[in-house]
Formats: sequence, structure tokens, C-alpha cells
Amino acid sequence: MDDPVCGLCGRPIPPNSRQSLHHLVPKLKGGKGGPVVRLHQICHNEIHATLTEAELARDHHTLESLRVQPRLAAFIRWVARRPPEFHSRSAGGRRKKR
Repeated sequence: MDDPVCGLCGRPIPPNSRQSLHHLVPKLKGGKGGPVVRLHQICHNEIHATLTEAELARDHHTLESLRVQPRLAAFIRWVARRPPEFHSRSAGGRRKKR
């Protein structure tokens, strides 16, 4: 059986690599029971380091909108050069308070 594919970066997710499910609409913003997508843990961390729960619910509740968000698009280009099992704390710093 093929490994599942990360919904953000499109790389395979090997069985022993860190992974998680991402609610496309945050649970706190009405997404409980809504669609989820499997991601590498590093990809999931980067989404939450980049966007607030409100931004995710309002503007980035699809994979397409996440992939074109400028910081996430740069992250996807960066992580694409890493092996599928690669993990680090986060490629970028935490989002800035607005």
C-alpha cells in the first residue's frame, strides 16, 4: 500500500514519520466534525505558526488557499527539498502579533 500524501506539501508521509490531522476550519471556529486533512507534523506546525485561528476560519479553510498564502508557499518550496520523514521544530518563527 502506498504511503498517504501530505495535503499541504504533496510529499508522501512514511508510516513512522510525525504526522497529524488538520481541521480545515478550526474546531474553535465551528469546524468540529468538519473536514480534516492528514499532514506532516512540520507542515501542520507551519500552518499554525503562520496563521491565526480566525484567519484560518475566514480566509484559509481550503488546501488551495493555504498553498497560495505567501509564507506557506515559500515553506512548501523549502520543505519539498527535504526527505519525506524530515522534521524540525518549525522552519520559521512564530507569527507576529497584529
